[in-house]
Amino acid sequence: MNAILSKYLPEYAVLPCFELIKNYHVHLKVVHERQTRHGDYRKDVSGKHEITVNANLNKYRFLITLIHEIAHLVAFEKYGRFIKPHGTEWKLTFQSLMLPFIRPEVFPNAILPLVANHFRNPAASSDTDARLAFALKQFDERKPDVEFIHEIPNGSIFRIKNGRIFQKKGLRVKRYECIELKTSKIYLFNANAEVERIAN
Repeated sequence: MNAILSKYLPEYAVLPCFELIKNYHVHLKVVHERQTRHGDYRKDVSGKHEITVNANLNKYRFLITLIHEIAHLVAFEKYGRFIKPHGTEWKLTFQSLMLPFIRPEVFPNAILPLVANHFRNPAASSDTDARLAFALKQFDERKPDVEFIHEIPNGSIFRIKNGRIFQKKGLRVKRYECIELKTSKIYLFNANAEVERIAN
């Protein structure tokens, strides 16, 4: 298990994560990329704790996702199955489980302060913390033709992963307003959304 974890986690996170997996009897599955989630936790009918994490995540996002899902398991076991999935009990559990990892041996200096700040009040998804999500994406393997939406000029035509085509209009508070060319509907994109620009 350590050899497998070392492929996906920062070096100094491998042993503590292995201990958590062992102590909580987690069946961990590393799976193909899913567009809608980085990971999930479920307890099956036999009582087995199963956690899945996407294989394509960089090692820092993989760590945060793994601990996020273990926090669900621990919070449900400690406080009961009727708590809110991302409520106060889960937040406290997530904070306490992440605390040993928020150190320079695990996270690079470029993201350590952002990780520490995020875990003062962790959200249901680290993607909603735009600064942290953008910093984490710097460690992703990026295709050469993929850009972040905040990098392209207003008026640019772009494609997203599912093939839909939009035109960037402008910033609305923290997100970018874009119009889908096929339907003329307006959509809002986070600043760190990955897009492929199409020549206008």
